[in-house]
Amino acid sequence: MKTNALDTLGAWLLGLLWFLPLLYAVWAAFHPSAYAAHFDLTAPLTLANFAAAWEAAPFARYFVNTFLLVTMVLAAQFVLCTLAAYAFARFEFKGRDLMFMLVLLQLMIMPDVLIVENYRAMSWLGVNDTIFAIGLPYFASAFGIFLLRQTFKTVPRELEEAARVEGASRWQILMRVYVPLAKPIYIAYGLVSVSYHWNNFLWPLIITKSVNTRPITVGLQVFASSDQGIDWSVITAATLLSAAPLLIAFLLFQRQFVQSFMRAGIR
Repeated sequence: MKTNALDTLGAWLLGLLWFLPLLYAVWAAFHPSAYAAHFDLTAPLTLANFAAAWEAAPFARYFVNTFLLVTMVLAAQFVLCTLAAYAFARFEFKGRDLMFMLVLLQLMIMPDVLIVENYRAMSWLGVNDTIFAIGLPYFASAFGIFLLRQTFKTVPRELEEAARVEGASRWQILMRVYVPLAKPIYIAYGLVSVSYHWNNFLWPLIITKSVNTRPITVGLQVFASSDQGIDWSVITAATLLSAAPLLIAFLLFQRQFVQSFMRAGIR
């Protein structure tokens, strides 16, 4: 009982640490700047901060860029990680274990360490300042390969052998046996991938220069570099605009989110 009480208390404390900044952002965004620094229940509500934020930056362009980015990266990761994971799980070839260890080694390397080399590679390819350049270094995910490989290894070989007896090809076995059984993993990993690339900032900031290619996280810096000073109400309104799609998606599908992570075994 004591352990459960401590766990509950810890969960509440962590929840408050996450919720208080969000509560302040909501308060400041819906109230005039004069009330942003303190809570006053008599303060008037306003949507002017959202209008000012929308006019200060091309949010429509940023949203389109971000949506294209996360969709492109997720599609590439699903294809490449599925093929690599299936090969590591079911194929026997020389150097397989060594190659898989090299994949796992990437999990211990911070992406920021590779920024310089990635920038040089994008420059050599001539794709700087494009959405493609933002997503290309993330097309293959060591984390995704590891999750899918572990899942594919739990699939009974009898299912594959039965499908082969029925005349199914390797591709058909993969798509009709392995992929459907790994659906919770795909959902859980998809949530992680979309959230990461929606909020990624440093690499998109370095590789892009124009409004037409920058995602929404980089676009938000315009509010921090204003010559007229920092207006926290407008900044919080812009922040809520950028985070709204992820927050709404979580509120609408939180049950599916939690179930996917539980079935995937991610703790």
